[in-house]
Amino acid sequence: MSAPKAGQPDSPPSSWPEAKQNPGWAGDTGEFAQLSEADVRGNAYVGVRPKDGGLPVVAGSMPYQIAEKDPEAPIFVGPYEERLQKILGEYPDRQNALLPALHMAHEIRGYLSPATMDEVAERLELAPAYVRGVASFYTMYNLGPVGKYLIQVCTNISCNLCGGDAVFEAFLKHTGTEAGETSANGLWTVMEVECLGACGFPTAVQVNERYLENVRPENVPDILAMLT
Repeated sequence: MSAPKAGQPDSPPSSWPEAKQNPGWAGDTGEFAQLSEADVRGNAYVGVRPKDGGLPVVAGSMPYQIAEKDPEAPIFVGPYEERLQKILGEYPDRQNALLPALHMAHEIRGYLSPATMDEVAERLELAPAYVRGVASFYTMYNLGPVGKYLIQVCTNISCNLCGGDAVFEAFLKHTGTEAGETSANGLWTVMEVECLGACGFPTAVQVNERYLENVRPENVPDILAMLT
């Protein structure tokens, strides 16, 4: 980097574009302005989902990152055993049941350790190396411990144009962490992600299994306060 010219500040100016206000998700605007998030998304989204997996058709899409997790908890007991049986009923070929089974293990323990992946492999009668290969391919799976709240900030093109980088930096600043680092109190891990699939309402942020849309840097303190 070249030295600053006379009269210029020591640090280079930010390349971030000015954050633009997006109208927000459907419940925030127009004739739907009075609708709550639950009205728009349904109570099933904002409420507590059953651990038995709910409807069989959604067995593979249940939350896989929740606040309450225990790295030592058993994976296949009680309602989770029932949920596994539901998954196996949907996917008789056990190889096809791998992703939903990994989702469940991830949800319970918060990340997929080598021992956890081996347990899943044994239960599905798959080769441990195959399970580890699949788990390490998908970035949605944590392969190491994370904080109680995993905050994923999208900085891909739509979010980037609306100030996604500034939102990401705001989360790092207010949690006192570096990217990918867990805070000393165990509450926060902040990660930058490529795309959260919510390009219509940037900046998109995912906190555990929940999406937040139209996030601006000044919203960050309130979001963190809401979580604690």
